[in-house]
Amino acid sequence: MAKTLPVLKDIYLDPEVEQELQDRLSRAQGHIGGIKRMLTEHASCEDLLIQLSAVRSALNQATARLLENHLETCVADCVRAGKGEKALRELKGALTQVVKNL
Repeated sequence: MAKTLPVLKDIYLDPEVEQELQDRLSRAQGHIGGIKRMLTEHASCEDLLIQLSAVRSALNQATARLLENHLETCVADCVRAGKGEKALRELKGALTQVVKNL
């Protein structure tokens, strides 16, 4: 008997946002590969720092976009369902970690 996959009742990200995040992360991954090549080729420290800064910026933009969508979907849905306090508590915990790692 074939197993059926469970149907997702709630999509936690808008499909467009999910694709946008996949694209952003792929670009960041490509940049990291470039930085590794630059190290092998003994690129200047200044060039490496600029590229590392670009990766950090790309990750920060992905984080901001995910946060924006999370607020618009997950948190808003929880508030409408009367579970806003829990959602905000969880969001606060996640944001604390994000800010610590800036």
